Amino acid sequence: MKPGRVIAGVLLVASMAAGTFSDAPRRVPPPFLRGYQVLAADFHVHSFPFSSSTLTPWDTVIEARRQGLDVIAMTPHNHTWVAKVGQWFSKKINGPIVLTGEEIVTPHYHLLAIGIRRTIGPNLSAATAIDEIHRQGGVAIAAHPTKKYWPAYDAEAMRKLDGAEVVHPIIWRREDLGEQLRQFYGRAHLTAVGDSDYHGLGPVGLCRTYVFTHDASEQGILDAVRKGQTVVYDRGQAYGDPALVQLAEADGRLPDLSGPTAQDAGFLSAFSRITAILGMLVAMTLVYPIRSGGTTGSGGTSA
Repeated sequence: MKPGRVIAGVLLVASMAAGTFSDAPRRVPPPFLRGYQVLAADFHVHSFPFSSSTLTPWDTVIEARRQGLDVIAMTPHNHTWVAKVGQWFSKKINGPIVLTGEEIVTPHYHLLAIGIRRTIGPNLSAATAIDEIHRQGGVAIAAHPTKKYWPAYDAEAMRKLDGAEVVHPIIWRREDLGEQLRQFYGRAHLTAVGDSDYHGLGPVGLCRTYVFTHDASEQGILDAVRKGQTVVYDRGQAYGDPALVQLAEADGRLPDLSGPTAQDAGFLSAFSRITAILGMLVAMTLVYPIRSGGTTGSGGTSA
């Protein structure tokens, strides 16, 4: 065997091994704080197909478990059937609690419908869509409510809305968008939500919501969101029920995982990426060897 192939193989195997160890599941059980079970949740998760995601529903469930999430809401764009597949699979493997949901996507607003059973059409006003979510027993969360979506949330919609994403990955790209999310959250007494808007890239749960519930079930989680029993972190800044924020800070067991590098696994993660790149480069030189003289192989055509 040629030395180049050996080197490429060793580098790629080393990369996969380091990546596997660096991405080991976080098996920390949910803490109990003063009678509450505190569940780590991500209520804005997309899966393939039809939702601009790279992972299937079952892969998404496995990744959520790997990232230490107790709860995810699968929210495909304008449909619910992918979420039902994910919920079925997670129950089979004793994975995280999966809430069926939908991201209602319209030109005027994006709205997370969590805990619903039937798809809600995108041709409704925000207030009417929220009514339908509540009729199905779900909760309505404003998805990344930047300023361009504010006109859709009139006084009636704001009165009915359950929660809003106050922490979302867009806040690290542009601080002005983060300020817009905070301003929207401050417009009404809304439940604080942190979501990753996961599409298969980066870690699911990069932004997460800590849900304080007395009942670790789908209904218990939805009830806790309705009552505002959440805490969300953004690089040290906490949002949510003030009493629960104080309780969490006194206990100190809820990790602030927010931030673009917060879940970097350190040396092994970097080693995995570097060896993968080097291995691919070595492999590519074997497949496409560098030729001198500006000519190609048998045809002798000029490069």
